[in-house]
Amino acid sequence: MKEKAPTVETRTDFARAGPPTAMHMHMPKQNPEFLLVETSPPVAARMRYRGGDKMACAYDLVEQMRYLYVSVVKAKDLPAMDVSGSLDPYVEVKLGNYKGKTKYLEKNQSPVWKQNFAFSKDRLQSNLLEVTVKDKDFVTKDDFVGRVFFDLSEVPLRVPPDSPLAPQWYRLEDKRRIKTRGEIMLAVWMGTQADESFPEAWHSDAHDISHTNLANTRSKVYFSPKLYYLRVQIIEAQDLIPSDKGRMLEVSVKVQLGNQGRVTRSLQTRTINPIWNDELMFVASEPFEDFIIVSVEDRIGPGKDEILGRVILSVRDIPERLETHKFPDPRWFNLFKPSLAQEEGEKKKEKFSSKILLRLCLDAGYHVLDEATHFSSDLQPSSKHLRKPSIGILELGILSARNLLPMKGKDGRTTDAYCAAKYGNKWVRTRTILNTLNPRWNEQYTWEVYDPCTVITLGVFDNCHINGSKDDSRDQRIGKVRIRLSTLETHRIYTHYYPLLVLTPSGLRKHGELHLALRFTCTAWVNMVTQYGKPLLPKMHYVQPISVKHIDWLRHQAMQIVAARLSRAEPPLRREVVEYMVDVDYHMWSLRRSKANFLRIMSLLSGITAACKWYNDICNWRNPITTCLVHVLLFILVCYPELILPTIFLYLFVIGLWNYRFRPRHPPHMDTRLSQADNAHPDELDEEFDSFPASRPSDIVRMRYDRLRSVAGRVQTVVGDLASQGERAQALLSWRDPRATAIFILFSLIWAVFIYVTPFQVVAVLVGLYLLRHPRFRSKMPAVPVNFFKRLPSKTDILL
Repeated sequence: MKEKAPTVETRTDFARAGPPTAMHMHMPKQNPEFLLVETSPPVAARMRYRGGDKMACAYDLVEQMRYLYVSVVKAKDLPAMDVSGSLDPYVEVKLGNYKGKTKYLEKNQSPVWKQNFAFSKDRLQSNLLEVTVKDKDFVTKDDFVGRVFFDLSEVPLRVPPDSPLAPQWYRLEDKRRIKTRGEIMLAVWMGTQADESFPEAWHSDAHDISHTNLANTRSKVYFSPKLYYLRVQIIEAQDLIPSDKGRMLEVSVKVQLGNQGRVTRSLQTRTINPIWNDELMFVASEPFEDFIIVSVEDRIGPGKDEILGRVILSVRDIPERLETHKFPDPRWFNLFKPSLAQEEGEKKKEKFSSKILLRLCLDAGYHVLDEATHFSSDLQPSSKHLRKPSIGILELGILSARNLLPMKGKDGRTTDAYCAAKYGNKWVRTRTILNTLNPRWNEQYTWEVYDPCTVITLGVFDNCHINGSKDDSRDQRIGKVRIRLSTLETHRIYTHYYPLLVLTPSGLRKHGELHLALRFTCTAWVNMVTQYGKPLLPKMHYVQPISVKHIDWLRHQAMQIVAARLSRAEPPLRREVVEYMVDVDYHMWSLRRSKANFLRIMSLLSGITAACKWYNDICNWRNPITTCLVHVLLFILVCYPELILPTIFLYLFVIGLWNYRFRPRHPPHMDTRLSQADNAHPDELDEEFDSFPASRPSDIVRMRYDRLRSVAGRVQTVVGDLASQGERAQALLSWRDPRATAIFILFSLIWAVFIYVTPFQVVAVLVGLYLLRHPRFRSKMPAVPVNFFKRLPSKTDILL
């Protein structure tokens, strides 16, 4: 199938989107190699719009791929082949040079396999399908039992939503095509990737994969575990029994939930009834199989703690709290010594025990952040009772990739690529296409959308768990794509090649291009529009906010839980894949990213700079006609002040309407210029990719530290200057400089009287004429108010 010749469209719309005379900083254009390429693949949705295929198809965002399906169900009445009278049968499905095999079943003359095979129609090498039953022999060559032939020209075509094809019994034939003993139940048909047998089928492009590793190549859908914030409030303990009663206690409470551990503040006290009132938060996941271990510890020496008591609680028994409902009442729990806490019988023998007062609850009104807030894909609360209805559907077609980087240089410079996508709690993984740099997946997936201001993330990886790979090998990153849904037009089909850009210690690299088809369909327009006026996060995040420090720690724990859970699936979505998709190390220091953020701020301030330059040109009469028009506008607004706000909003409306012509035509993509990725210094990249703590030699770390001190010194100077301006404003009325404050308050009194006795319009005209006066009446020296403000005292002179 031929595609429309891809064209690169230069993103000039960004430059035009601002007000006239450059409301933007001049930035060099991106390398055309790093831009999106719009395509026109023959997907069914577009074919229908153009009057082509009228038949509805669930897979209308991908190219239709034809497959020959063979379903091997079972066999019966097979003859015994061994001397012992047993049979270890398996089925071999052969089409040209492609050969697939079922598992062999020991000593079974009526085996049941229930395995499916899929042969790509583009790779059909024969017109005859051969299905052979063989007997597994570990010593000599496998014995022939019988076979069945199918002519591909007579194979029926099945298109969903047709019901599955019913398998039929076929009598086996010997090598001379004569009917023999035994029958096999088969179903053979032509279908597409929309067939329900497609995900679990053995594919001809994975013909050399063993049965044990075949699962690692299949497409799958995963769901993240439902996460909750677990709140533990340690109030007090009573009747603690230390080993040395004459020593001052230094007690703290350690709470452990799975791999998460938190400790309260340490109290130095002589009483055996300490009070903490500390609150700790954890991340818990369904099905709540973990236990909370609460230990009261006494510091008896450097690095040495004595456990005064411990209690083990099940997360299942903790009450759930919705939104701002009242906290559950605190409960007293008995503390047991570690040796006694593990033995149920010993607990009953303990007549006296220390106690601890705890308040525990599962906060279901929060959204547990498991990815960075800037590109979050889900903002729903944990409780399903608090979730809002969906506003639309996101449909994604993962078509293909091209020019991928060879990741397996030792194996003939090939790549075994698969694509993963994440939106909300739903993860998808395509099947692995082996030994090609231009894989074609053509798989389509759907998500429900609850908030348009969310981001879908896709990543392409090289599968390193094929035959002969080690269990500890890691799937290699090829590239990543992010798309914000709010930048998409509804009901429009976007088909583009997205460059797979990866930042490496040696610089920016393009590892290929990913071909995607995307469509965002709105099903509730009113709900979608009202979403823009609602808070981004659930109500609990604003009524009872969690500190930023705790949010970052909890986010890290949530990422670890999700990664651990998905890595135990079959096939596993491995930890390195999950961590790359959710940017687990996004919070780490990067000089490159700091420069990018600084330039973002400067780009925003460039608008203010342009407005100040325009005002300065007006005041200096650079264009007398424009200055005269501004004078006329000033008189009109002074005479009719009720027109000020309508004029402002009308101006905003006209500017927005004008910029509609230059709106972005493509989804936004990774901006290498904005990211400072294409001209980053190698040492800065090496520092960014260094582990934490640093693993480089001490002289390199010292040099980087000195560089960081230099950059921080400049930032410190700018922050100090901003603080000085604010302190001077405060000094106007603080009497730190008594003469300056006296002058200011007398001036304020005179102005108050003058403005009171003078009409406001006259004051406004006089001030406007003074500010817009001709350069002939201006001095090059600073104005009196500026001189007065700069002479006010700041607190710089009292800093050590």
